[in-house]
Amino acid sequence: MTKQELIQQIKIKQSFLCVGLDPDLSKFPPHILELEDPIFEFNKAIIDATKDLCVAYKPNTAFYEAYGVKGWEALEKTINYIPKDCFIIADAKRGDIGNTSKSYAKAFFETLKADAITVAPYMGSDSVLPFYEFKDKWVVLLALTSNQGAADFQMLPIGNKKLYAEVVEKATQWGTSENTMFVVGATQTSEIAELRSLAQDYFFLVPGVGAQGGSLKEVFDFGANADCGLLVNSSRAIIYAQKDENFALAAKKEALKMQTEMALYLQRLVD
Repeated sequence: MTKQELIQQIKIKQSFLCVGLDPDLSKFPPHILELEDPIFEFNKAIIDATKDLCVAYKPNTAFYEAYGVKGWEALEKTINYIPKDCFIIADAKRGDIGNTSKSYAKAFFETLKADAITVAPYMGSDSVLPFYEFKDKWVVLLALTSNQGAADFQMLPIGNKKLYAEVVEKATQWGTSENTMFVVGATQTSEIAELRSLAQDYFFLVPGVGAQGGSLKEVFDFGANADCGLLVNSSRAIIYAQKDENFALAAKKEALKMQTEMALYLQRLVD
């Protein structure tokens, strides 16, 4: 999916919601566990319930790899099931040098056919550049994450700025706003405006709204650009909103709440 196609979907759906597909069998409704492929069936129900309210899905690959071959098969089936008008982010957080990165890219871009992959940039350019060799695919670089440990390294001073700002500035030399996004945590709202000034035309993938307590309003106030430029991810708050046979309906209600709020903010870009 191209940048313009993604922007168009945001306008059509009046949403910049990304639904995280992080399956955990211990949190599934009991009746789903009785099915032959519970992970795929759970994801299928969530996708059916939310596909009109979101513009992207983000399966976190760890939740599939944990179940071995069956988990990987469920991931592939899930990606194939996601509608073509939705952006697909493989949240794999890969990154290594040379042919290793290229093989990671082939796995997620050619075999699984995801639109994007999350990449850890801390090994430098030769660990990231192989991902850019694939046409019409996106690299989503970890810049400033939403976890508590983000301060351990990402906030370290580098001259008159912080390490996360150095990462973003350097990465804008590797790719463009047409094929690069940055992960910017919703719990780091005071820094979102700074990063927007460094990457004005780039999309930010924003985790941390919902279960982690980030504010959607603050994310939009500090992080939006003229095209919106945001994909706000919510995982647990949506997919585990309810743990009985009505789980998909509950997920739809939670997604609708977020989409309704997002539509109000997007109207500001038109007014």
